Amino acid sequence: MTGLTQLFVITATLAAALSLISIWAPRRLIVKGAALAISVLFLPVSYASLVDLLSKPKPVGLEWWQTEAADAAVLASRLVEDEGIYLWLQLPDLAEPRAYVLPWDRASAEQLQRAMRAAEQNGGDVQMRLPFEPSLDDGERKFYAQPQPAPPPKDPAQRPQFYQPPGRDA
Repeated sequence: MTGLTQLFVITATLAAALSLISIWAPRRLIVKGAALAISVLFLPVSYASLVDLLSKPKPVGLEWWQTEAADAAVLASRLVEDEGIYLWLQLPDLAEPRAYVLPWDRASAEQLQRAMRAAEQNGGDVQMRLPFEPSLDDGERKFYAQPQPAPPPKDPAQRPQFYQPPGRDA
């Protein structure tokens, strides 16, 4: 929530600066009053728009800060034909997951469904390669299931145990 607070403080500071400029401008009092009223009304509207944007998925083309992400874990997805591919992604450098939307593409949707089925069978996760980089190669896989995790290594210092039937001394 700190990102929202910081954005709102910046917005309020800019609105206050514009208000001060309009107050000190050599205009009639009615124009100064209207500029001040508009600046004051701008604050709740900007806060409401920022809060509303928190609940909407961001188009991947508008992601600026995480563009260098090589992979992202797909936590959930929803396919809406001819509208978009809605994803809930866990990026490696962030603590919380984020909602994104990809433009609708039948090949990507089928690839995502195949990866989800494979991940369910293997007991793994679905990954998305280069989530924010537009790809011109239609044959490139964007979604894939992580391979089944390897079993934990055995402890070589521990000797195997053998069954000893009762009453037999070895």
